Amino acid sequence: DARDAWQSPYLNVFKHFRVEEWKRSHKEGDVTTVMDKTLKGTVYRIRGSIPASNYLQLPRTGSQSLGLCGRYLYLLFRPLPRKYFVVHLDVVTEENQVVRVSFSNLFKEFKSTATWLQFPFICGAAKDLVGAAPANARWTCLVLDLHYVLSLYLSRRYSHLKSIKLCSNLLVKNVCTSDLLFEPACQGATPMPRDMAFPVPKGGKWHDHYDYISQWESLSLQGKVVSLCLPNPTSPGMNKSRPLERKQSCPSATQSQEMGTEGLSSQSTVAQQWVSCHHPPLTFFFQSFLPDPILKLRKVIGFGGCSTKWALWTQNNSAVVYPCHAVIITLQIQTGEQRFFTGHTDKVSALAFNGSSTLLASAQEGPLGVLRLWDFPKGSCLAVFQTHVRAVLSLSFSHSGAVLCGVGKDRHGKTMVVVWNTAQVTRGGEVLVLAKAHTDVDIQTLKIAFFDDTRMVSCGRDSVRLWRVRNGALRSCPVNLGEYHALEFTDLAFEEGHSAARDFVCSRSGHVLEVDYKNVCVRSARRLLPAQLQDGAGSAVIGFPGPGIAINSISISSTLCATGSADGYLRLWPLDFSAVVLEAEHEAPVSSVCISPDGHKVLCTTTARNLGYLDIQTRGYSTLMRSHEDSILAFSVEGVWKQMATVSQDNTIRVWDLVSMQQLYDFTAADEMPCAVSFHPTQRILACGFDSGVVRTFSLTASDLLAEHKQHRTRVAGLTFSPDGNFMFSSCLQGTLALYSCVAQKSQVLRVLGNVVAQDAGSGPDALVLSEDSRLLAFVGPSKYVVTVMEACSLDELLRVDISILDLNSTALDSAVRICFAPVSQGELLVSTSSNKILVIDAKTGRLVREVSPVHKLSCSSLALSKDARYLLTAGDKVIKVWDYQMHFNINFQVYIGHSEPVCQVAFTPDQQHVISVGDAIFLWDFLAVPAEGSPPCFIFTEKGSEKLKDVSDGPRQTIPLPLLSSPPCLDVSSVHTAGCQSKRNCLQERGKLILFWEKLLSFLSPPAGNEILKLKAVIGYNGNGRGNMVWDPDTGFFAYTCGCIIVVEDLHSGSQNHWLGHVEEISTLAVSHDAQALASASGKRDGDSHCQICIWNTQDGICTASLFHHKTQVQAMAYSRDDRFLATIGDYNDQTIALWSTYTYELLSSTRISEPVHDMAFSPFSHREMACVGKGALMFWLLEQRGADINLKVHRAPAPEVLGPVELTSLCYGADTLLYSGTNSGQVCVWDTETNSCFMTWEADEGEIGVLVCRHNRLVSGSNTKRIRLWAVGAMQELRLKGPKARPSSVVLEHEITLDGTIVSMAFDDSLEMGIVGTTAGTLWYINWKESTSIRLISGHKSKVTEVSFSPDETLCATCGEDGSVRVWSLGRMELVVQFQVLNQVILCGTSLFLWSPYQHVVAGYSDGTIRVFSISRTEMELKMHPHATALTAIAYSTDGEMILSGGKDGIVAVSSPRTGMTIRILADHKGSAITVLQCIRKQYHDFGVEGGELWLATSSDRRVSVWASDWLKDKCELLDWLSFPAPASPEGHGSLPPSLAAFCPWEHGTLVYVGFGMQKEALFYSLRKKQVVEKISLPYFATSLSLSPAARFMAVGFSERLLRLQRCPAGLPQDFAAHDDAVHLCRFAPAGRRLLTASHSAVLVWELLGA
Repeated sequence: DARDAWQSPYLNVFKHFRVEEWKRSHKEGDVTTVMDKTLKGTVYRIRGSIPASNYLQLPRTGSQSLGLCGRYLYLLFRPLPRKYFVVHLDVVTEENQVVRVSFSNLFKEFKSTATWLQFPFICGAAKDLVGAAPANARWTCLVLDLHYVLSLYLSRRYSHLKSIKLCSNLLVKNVCTSDLLFEPACQGATPMPRDMAFPVPKGGKWHDHYDYISQWESLSLQGKVVSLCLPNPTSPGMNKSRPLERKQSCPSATQSQEMGTEGLSSQSTVAQQWVSCHHPPLTFFFQSFLPDPILKLRKVIGFGGCSTKWALWTQNNSAVVYPCHAVIITLQIQTGEQRFFTGHTDKVSALAFNGSSTLLASAQEGPLGVLRLWDFPKGSCLAVFQTHVRAVLSLSFSHSGAVLCGVGKDRHGKTMVVVWNTAQVTRGGEVLVLAKAHTDVDIQTLKIAFFDDTRMVSCGRDSVRLWRVRNGALRSCPVNLGEYHALEFTDLAFEEGHSAARDFVCSRSGHVLEVDYKNVCVRSARRLLPAQLQDGAGSAVIGFPGPGIAINSISISSTLCATGSADGYLRLWPLDFSAVVLEAEHEAPVSSVCISPDGHKVLCTTTARNLGYLDIQTRGYSTLMRSHEDSILAFSVEGVWKQMATVSQDNTIRVWDLVSMQQLYDFTAADEMPCAVSFHPTQRILACGFDSGVVRTFSLTASDLLAEHKQHRTRVAGLTFSPDGNFMFSSCLQGTLALYSCVAQKSQVLRVLGNVVAQDAGSGPDALVLSEDSRLLAFVGPSKYVVTVMEACSLDELLRVDISILDLNSTALDSAVRICFAPVSQGELLVSTSSNKILVIDAKTGRLVREVSPVHKLSCSSLALSKDARYLLTAGDKVIKVWDYQMHFNINFQVYIGHSEPVCQVAFTPDQQHVISVGDAIFLWDFLAVPAEGSPPCFIFTEKGSEKLKDVSDGPRQTIPLPLLSSPPCLDVSSVHTAGCQSKRNCLQERGKLILFWEKLLSFLSPPAGNEILKLKAVIGYNGNGRGNMVWDPDTGFFAYTCGCIIVVEDLHSGSQNHWLGHVEEISTLAVSHDAQALASASGKRDGDSHCQICIWNTQDGICTASLFHHKTQVQAMAYSRDDRFLATIGDYNDQTIALWSTYTYELLSSTRISEPVHDMAFSPFSHREMACVGKGALMFWLLEQRGADINLKVHRAPAPEVLGPVELTSLCYGADTLLYSGTNSGQVCVWDTETNSCFMTWEADEGEIGVLVCRHNRLVSGSNTKRIRLWAVGAMQELRLKGPKARPSSVVLEHEITLDGTIVSMAFDDSLEMGIVGTTAGTLWYINWKESTSIRLISGHKSKVTEVSFSPDETLCATCGEDGSVRVWSLGRMELVVQFQVLNQVILCGTSLFLWSPYQHVVAGYSDGTIRVFSISRTEMELKMHPHATALTAIAYSTDGEMILSGGKDGIVAVSSPRTGMTIRILADHKGSAITVLQCIRKQYHDFGVEGGELWLATSSDRRVSVWASDWLKDKCELLDWLSFPAPASPEGHGSLPPSLAAFCPWEHGTLVYVGFGMQKEALFYSLRKKQVVEKISLPYFATSLSLSPAARFMAVGFSERLLRLQRCPAGLPQDFAAHDDAVHLCRFAPAGRRLLTASHSAVLVWELLGA
């Protein structure tokens, strides 16, 4: 550019701006010139303890700009020894956004925002630590590539340097800018100019005396991510960026280029690193997904925002300019093409053109009061400045564009008028304030006179004033209004070109006053009426007693006057106002009018946000834009007719044409607000949900209401159709979920479920989502921490994923916000969370695949995935982001602005050619991505369940059953067939493959039989996820239940347990034979297996006699025939297979596929040939027919009674003689006659779904999801059966009812139904005695994850705590719960609770709200509560004497508190910034290690650092003994969340500690505190997740996330591995005597005994 030529080839900034004169620069504090001996010249010294008070600044004021456009900035400086310094550079982007780039040795890490980049700086010899400059700090030439910095970190284009601020403490010689790269001493580089040169002694080398910092090094995929992009889930350590430092060597140019390429390929995690180099600059290539930009704004539907009065004509009469919230739009009235001016961050409050339409001024509302000047033809922003006015109400340009005037309110609410000089802005000059004034007069409009740039006219309530700028002052005088002084004036207009300078002012009373500008008086006045009467005297005042037209706006041409009024009329008058020439009526008041420059058209805006114009010649009216009057809540796009429907807070539903973007339909609900909308995918039907709870469907063909559903009582939160169009789904804020059939045009309700959708998650357009094959439905519920996946056609629950437990390192409960399905081929479900993450979850298993964080500064309000799974859309923070879904690039997203309010929804159009976002307005974007050329997705899920790569090993617990993403076609239930039978030999071969796979996966070192050191002694917990996973035989006393993958067989008299191990996945259900000699157990399918596992156990010796493999997903239910000859198994909702097995050979006799899911089954107690099962709306009666060796199944399907409507049969049991009972999801019990296979009676047994039924003789027990079990007397059923359908339920009597702690999932009772055992989802097994009306807790455990376990000193008790906020104390002898402490109203805060025991039988717990609570075991009460932390506690320990409590927080702070006084006596911040993972205290000799104190303790933090301390708390002494930092690889591969850093003192080696954690190798390190080195290493198969050392013997217990527990004899004994966990072993603790070991895996706690210890 020619105007920048004066800066070439370089510019000496200090010399050009004459810093020494201090006229164009500014100094503050201690800034002086001194003579430097090294440089042999004068330099500036800036020093002082406070950098903000001691600085040198260019230019002098913040409103000025240096305007330096050189790409490279050269700073010649030297940090003062042992001091800190700060440098600020204000850089302007091409979008006129100011970005501050700062670097300092005060900064400890890299930080960034949209407007500020902070880089840490290492001075010379400081090497790796940020801090004060060393004593030998050298003179430095720092080169900053400002273009490179902005493009890399903010994706912005560099325009120019605005200001420089050099803060204490440093010496500075000069600052230069240039487009050339100068380097000293290296060949091939441009030589350093004299103004920038440092003197070099004769014979010396430049780099031996000075530092040269010029380029970025080792930038990688993670480098860009720190400031803008998401963290790579495989590299959690990437945020640990390195600061500025110097490098000593000078590689050749060839070597440098090779290093640059290698740095990219190795993907180093060094993120921000400024280094010194002695070679030409390297060109690093940072790959971003293309095209860039990938979105281009095509159309905006909307008008107004702050107000609806601003719309202007361009000078050529072909286009109009108007604001739409934060975007200014130019609309061509003939073609409809739009052009956009973006840059405002809030709603535009005023617009103004100069006379030639070359300059456009715009102001935005808000406290900043920003005003922008635009080059209108080019569309570029010329200037951005603050107006000093909080709310700009009006803007006016002079005809020449040299003066701009604005009116608004200051921060005190007082009216303020400001006049700016804009004459130089087109030539790169600044905007200067000519004058400003405060006034108490109300001003609605102010305009500059066309004939004099210094004169203005304003009007408002009770006043019309003339203004003039003279000698830098703004003065005004009022117009003498006479009798019209009390009118409210709204607008004014000049009659341009008139020699008399006539000015017309209008008012709300209908008066139009003509003001004599020269004489400062009213020349004439007229009052306009709807039916204007002629007046003979044109200058006379026309007075009428009736109300006039309330005029809001007026516009004058040479022949006509246009008025816009509150009655909705646009009227054209002659200048004498004798009669109305032309008028146009609108539905809402007219807010502004504007006659085009040629006088042929009148632009008109209304308060309903409509924009149109009246063609005076043709008398035709054209609507240019319609828009919603309030925020848009949701939209839906229809792909066949290319239409879009939107709902808004303005109570309207509008349908738009996607091609023309014109409004087609407008439905208005007067007393209801529409809040959800969805198009039918194939028919012209629109569904809408309202805040009243009503769901209505409309026919767009007939413009008629089709159906109205009232299943909800409060606001509809979610509404959607299935992609195939067969079903519709709706949900409300009370948690109700409804399923509708849409096969016919009028939808019908099929099923309604209560309390399944989260009530506290709010509403949104993505509340209900379906997979593209219409099979799966997902939503947030039943709480905001859980995501549920259901079968869409039946609303049967398939999967629950607890979002709150996925981040093991976070103590805050994370909740789900929005969800969406990936394509079926991906098999993934995306969940955005409240902690600004997106979790990619395997929709089949519920496990976390990967994590994207942070996505937005605030939570993601909407997300959508393209059909080819290549691009992800997210909305939040008023911006839209487009992501590369597979994260293949350095820069994985692009950001797009334009909305001034939060974006409510963003989505692709069905053809994937466009993107639509809504909020304050409707934005249509062109999606410019190039279609993939047959490239398959990265993850392909096959029917056989092939292995998949996963980045995260720990995930949520799987619920039963799990969904399968693909299944073979189903046969109709009537066409029963027999599948090919597997032999027992084939089943055993399958089992052998499973065992080999398991052992290969774990590198399992099983101890030799009989030589095991560990024996599983007891299991604490019951799996409430299963169904029918508890059995009890009252005759033999056999009692068994499941906990994880373990079958626990317990003696109810003694409490002793036996544990059967054979499954590797969580067990879903159990079945015991009628003679109690055999037990069948079924577990889920492991990744890589083709079938799930069924084990057959001999109950006498606990030996697994057979393993069966047939069902492909999960087993829903199992049952033995009456004679125990057959075992029937039913697959889950996706398997839909019924298998029949012979119990003699366990060969598969028959396999039958049915077309509908089956929920429960049972054999007839009277015949081994009959069985029944229940499913969707029907009960199926099965008959076994045997012909020789072949067995065939015949079925009769009996539908549920029509009186029940669409219903699911969920449970069943046989009754006396020919009776059968079935439960439904709506709480009904149906009674069936098995002879006629018909239902003869129903009654309402509960309000919720009945999941379990048990019948004995004339009594029936029902269990439901209302947590109730009910006992019914059904003795009269035989008599009622004879009556048939005429039977009435009046003879059914409710005898008793008991409420438990969760949904009933299993029941077993004796023959008299007097006593039994009931299992609930809360993980509790209850003993029930109806006769005594008692319920006693038999087995209990934590429902959520266990966070710590501990032994009492005497080992009689153990304690556990969990994420549910409870602390539980157990008796180790009886394995019973002794006492439980639950903090009321603190459940969600107790994400982490850790505790230990004191010698005085107290237990201390730390909570995620930063509090510590001390509980007394004997008195069973809380004795003390302390609050020493501001963040969640992550570790806690008693001192060895029990006199102090040491606690560590998530922020790395360690607090020492007294449990006697409750006071915090010491705070240690050495680990600040990284969560404390371990605190441990031991006794020591007083003068051990050369320090005083009788206690030694350590603290470990998540950044792999361990500190060791010696303390004497009574003497208030605490001394750091050692500080350890353990290395880790630069780029951790395959670890989404790193394993914890753990350390413990070695009991058998005094002065030694053991450390495990993420590092260079998978190993345990023994570190000697005396030798200060690692003295021993023990190799481990995986990175450890838990660690404990035995106090009695040389044993080390280590747990792994691979479900493995290893017992290692130290130092080099043979390890033994034990498998009894179904999840990561995240806790293990030895007892004080070393004879017991506690381990925890999710909610299960296992107690082990060391044999021979």
